[in-house]
Amino acid sequence: MKIFPAIDLMDGACVRLHQGAFSEKTIYADDPVAMARRFQAQGAEWLHVVDLDGAREARPMQTEILESLAKDTKLEIQVGGGIHRAEHIRHLLDAGVSRVVVGSRAVLAPEEVSGWLDQFGSERIACAFDVHLVDGTPIPSTRGWQDRGTRSLWDILAGYRGAGLRHVLCTDIDRDGTLQGPNLELYRDLLKREPELSLLASGGVSSLEDLAALKALPVDGAIVGKALYEEKFTLSEALSC
Repeated sequence: MKIFPAIDLMDGACVRLHQGAFSEKTIYADDPVAMARRFQAQGAEWLHVVDLDGAREARPMQTEILESLAKDTKLEIQVGGGIHRAEHIRHLLDAGVSRVVVGSRAVLAPEEVSGWLDQFGSERIACAFDVHLVDGTPIPSTRGWQDRGTRSLWDILAGYRGAGLRHVLCTDIDRDGTLQGPNLELYRDLLKREPELSLLASGGVSSLEDLAALKALPVDGAIVGKALYEEKFTLSEALSC
């Protein structure tokens, strides 16, 4: 299982939100490149970056920082936030990003995103589904988690069968930034329904035990943010889990 340390960017700083609320942010560092180098020194191979300003503005807003992260570290950079057009994907890939995460469009325009998967390749694009549970059913939200959807995650994923979708990032919004543990039941259900997908779990990781539980499901990757910044464990410990 790959560990993806996370950097969420807002106004050029590394922040974490609580349950996706832009008004509830904590600033952890003002130098994202220095933070990325710290993760690299501890053994990270991948870095997950969310452009929070881009998520709100529906276009990438932190390209210069992303270029620096790609150029000044040896990390594979996975980035999402504000990806709404094919030109956004091309621009980020040209900037040195390894994989682009498509969120809102993956929910709202699956036919368009299926075309992007064909155009850029299944390894260069991940689809992110950030969900609230409604009577036990995961319902993806869009536009930086600000707009709640109506279709279930299961219906949306069924529409991608045969489209080349490989990498899926799934976040339980109600667990994000809470350190309450990941939603293992959600991920277990997703893997049972869509076993061909490479699942990246996000939201709620608080301990090495959480990572061990995710690995046992098994998921292919876990995004870890607040637990690292709050020093619940080190990245080196997580990578050895």
